[in-house]
Amino acid sequence: MISKSQLKQCIEFLPESFTLNELMERLVLISKIDLGNEQSEKGETLSESEVDEEMKKWFLGS
Repeated sequence: MISKSQLKQCIEFLPESFTLNELMERLVLISKIDLGNEQSEKGETLSESEVDEEMKKWFLGS
């Protein structure tokens, strides 16, 4: 979830004219970054070797 202060900062960062799509893309990015930070703080991360194994599965179709 995004806070009002984050929304205000996001809007201030955008140029004077912008599309709604540009705003939404920026908000989705902020939301995903926040989620990643929360997961990291909780220790919900993968090691490099775990990521390598997952990527092998993706590319080999296993």
